[in-house]
Amino acid sequence: MTLFIILCAVIGAISLITFIFYGADKRAAIKGAWRTPERVLLSLSFFGGAVGGILGMSLFRHKTKKPLFIAVNAIGLIWQAIAVAAAAFYLL
Repeated sequence: MTLFIILCAVIGAISLITFIFYGADKRAAIKGAWRTPERVLLSLSFFGGAVGGILGMSLFRHKTKKPLFIAVNAIGLIWQAIAVAAAAFYLL
């Protein structure tokens, strides 16, 4: 039970951070300021922050026309959902 809660908390925290990064990058793009490298956004999305990445793409209308971002967020969401489901099955 504890490991399941920790996994969900970690994925939730990374998703929140990812969402903030997408918003900050969109704001920087509008202002012409320093941008977050794409590899950082993609890494955050893939390694636990797919929900935040998808929400950031949708709400900020950011990186929505880039197929790589759509694919990485989709693949990340799939593996993260499988990880949570497996953890729920084996740990609860």
